[in-house]
Amino acid sequence: ALAGPQGTLYGASSQAGTIRIITNRPDPTGFAAGYGLELNTVEDGDTGYLAEGFVNVPLTERAAIRLVGWARHDAGYIDNVASVRAFPTPGGCITNSNQPTTGCQLTPERAKKDFNDVDTYGARAALRVDLNDNWTITPAIMGQNQESNGRFAYDPNVGDLEIARYYPETSKDEWIQAALTVEGRIANFDVTYAGAYLDRDVTVQQDYSDYAFFYDQCCAYGVYWGDDTGTPLVDPSQFIDWEDDYKRQSHELRIASPGDQRLRFVAGLFYQKQEHGIFQQYQIQGLGGFLDGTDYLPIEVTGWPDTIW
Repeated sequence: ALAGPQGTLYGASSQAGTIRIITNRPDPTGFAAGYGLELNTVEDGDTGYLAEGFVNVPLTERAAIRLVGWARHDAGYIDNVASVRAFPTPGGCITNSNQPTTGCQLTPERAKKDFNDVDTYGARAALRVDLNDNWTITPAIMGQNQESNGRFAYDPNVGDLEIARYYPETSKDEWIQAALTVEGRIANFDVTYAGAYLDRDVTVQQDYSDYAFFYDQCCAYGVYWGDDTGTPLVDPSQFIDWEDDYKRQSHELRIASPGDQRLRFVAGLFYQKQEHGIFQQYQIQGLGGFLDGTDYLPIEVTGWPDTIW
């Protein structure tokens, strides 16, 4: 942990300081392996586990590969309880109960105990090659997939560690990163190049029915939403599907004078490019348009069924 500012030596936007994580490198001097297993329980929740391991394999006297993998399950502790929600304006009701409620429309999400669990899987592979006594290259690749369910908050009006949700709430976060490090010496100066490329995709589903319910209570929100015939929807609840796409590449070249000298310097160049693509789709099931007197006013976004925004 390095106190800030660190923007000069350890990347951009590091005014408050930097936590620098240095993973173990492949070691050509000998074979090594290890693993760790964990089983845990969460109070008022479910059971989780963690399994992780590594292996270091020398390939030659000057080359080695190191492989690391992990699998983790974080237990849920929030209960999605059976509930009925009535909309004042359209007069309809919805339920997430596993037992159908007379007159109420079943929603896609169901009541479930400990519904906010998380599964994470990942691996890392690194190769180290000592070209000679002065130069070393280390290519590496790392990836992870994380899938989570539910919501990590509760509603005190429903109960302790309890909430009522009617539409799926999930998140899938996938990323992969490739990197290359080249280290060497020119005369007495240390030279380092570090480059990396990251591709990350996040897909999210979110229940937005609270918005619909409270706006219907205060402002007759439900009257504005109808199907293709103009009939008011029984369930005007909104839900969201969205995707985030991240891409980032960085390159750094650094030269440092001998560290044992009283006067020394570090100089370098740094380049970074990043992109963030965002797509959010707010939807209402069965949405079409509505009738306003003699005029038919379309509601759906053109080309996107059930989508209001």
